[in-house]
Amino acid sequence: MQFDRRTFLASAAAASAAALTPRAAFAAAGTDFKALYDNAIVVDTLSFARKWDDEEYAAVEQSGYTGIITSLNRKSLKVALDELLAWHQRVDEHPERYMFALKADDFLEAKKTGRLAVMMNFQNATMLEGDVDNIDILYEMGMRCFQLTYNSRNLVGDGSTERTNVGLSDFGVAVVERMNKLGILVDVSHSGKQTTLDAIAVSQKPIAFTHTMCESLRPGHPRAKEDDALKKLADKGGVAGIAALGYFLGKKPGTETTIETYADHIDHAVKVMGIDHVGLATDFPVRGIASWATRENWYEPRLKSFKPVYDVQWPSWIPELDTPDRFRNVLPILERRGYSTGDMEKLLGQNWMRLFRDTLG
Repeated sequence: MQFDRRTFLASAAAASAAALTPRAAFAAAGTDFKALYDNAIVVDTLSFARKWDDEEYAAVEQSGYTGIITSLNRKSLKVALDELLAWHQRVDEHPERYMFALKADDFLEAKKTGRLAVMMNFQNATMLEGDVDNIDILYEMGMRCFQLTYNSRNLVGDGSTERTNVGLSDFGVAVVERMNKLGILVDVSHSGKQTTLDAIAVSQKPIAFTHTMCESLRPGHPRAKEDDALKKLADKGGVAGIAALGYFLGKKPGTETTIETYADHIDHAVKVMGIDHVGLATDFPVRGIASWATRENWYEPRLKSFKPVYDVQWPSWIPELDTPDRFRNVLPILERRGYSTGDMEKLLGQNWMRLFRDTLG
């Protein structure tokens, strides 16, 4: 069979298009980012506010968030219960703004009604005060997530900056088992390496790193997760949220470390874990940091409360990620890197929704 030049060129073009990966082919086509984002379920898996006032809610509206996992004071059981009570009062006062996220479908309801679904979370287990039955009390008040440890050791296990690397205690195993039974998301974002691996192994349900980054790209930082932990988390059905805090991602946020660095961490996590096991997060207020923080009220206190290995820096933020529309800013970068519409929807919220259904119900 003979081909003329026109037939040959058409065949070559078709072959080139077929050779493109699905992501690359999509990237060449482009997309309507506004429509994609506005229609998506968007979840920030660690966000909070200095004060839940009108200014912060204006940031919530600008963000387009469907929901967040928030952070509550966990100093003691009484303090934790007071925090949950305060949220009950806030929802009662502003039912048009906020709702509790108790089940996965609550995020769908929030999207439908234009409210923010808020999952109650504590970044430590200190509020349990050594009694596993206190989990039931907090659950009844609306808690649906908590971290097994913060940076230092507690009765559950070692944290990420602890001198030792001991895993879950017997009490810690009992805590995970109770969380599984009730339907509470296990989070080990701040946990030590062995505590992290033990929690993945012990839990009968998938767990989360709600706000972390990749140790391969931020070597030696205690808050970063190594590839082995990321892989094991994914193998058990878990999800890792990539935090947007500048100094977590690299050195000199805003100059050497940019929004492209954030995308680098997303890329690496997807490469290690697969697209179904990665999500987005911040680890700071919806409104960002720069609009209110100073060296005196933000940076200097952290120099005293975190070990030097935490590498706290000032300024701490990446400008494009410090505004409420931060995740909108990420989408064009992801498209340029070959992510499809479906991929981006998974990163924005669908992966979290699957995890919430598997854990909360």
